[in-house]
Amino acid sequence: MIQPMIDFFSHFQTAVHYGFHLIVPGLVARVFFKSQWKVAWLIMVATMVVDLDHLVASPIFDPHRCSIGFHPLHSLNAHVVYVLMMLIPNTYVRMAAIGLLFHMVTDLQDCIWMGL
Repeated sequence: MIQPMIDFFSHFQTAVHYGFHLIVPGLVARVFFKSQWKVAWLIMVATMVVDLDHLVASPIFDPHRCSIGFHPLHSLNAHVVYVLMMLIPNTYVRMAAIGLLFHMVTDLQDCIWMGL
């Protein structure tokens, strides 16, 4: 009885995680970058390249590991850089910063759901 619930929650968490990585940036782009929403969405989605830092971990993927604070591009120092990017008066840099920060929030949500 409990295993189907665990399986459901696992699939739900995965769907929410990737939905937040792919769909929510589109909504943010439509609201805040109306005239350039497609470019904004592509830039925000492209910031998922920060997950390449998972390649330096062993194992590369661990479903029970919190990325925040573990991987170099998910560290507090990296977060500070992403916030500072918001101060650069360039729309594209700010789009990237928003994407990176939202990526970190999405990953943090997983850490919270995992109880870490």
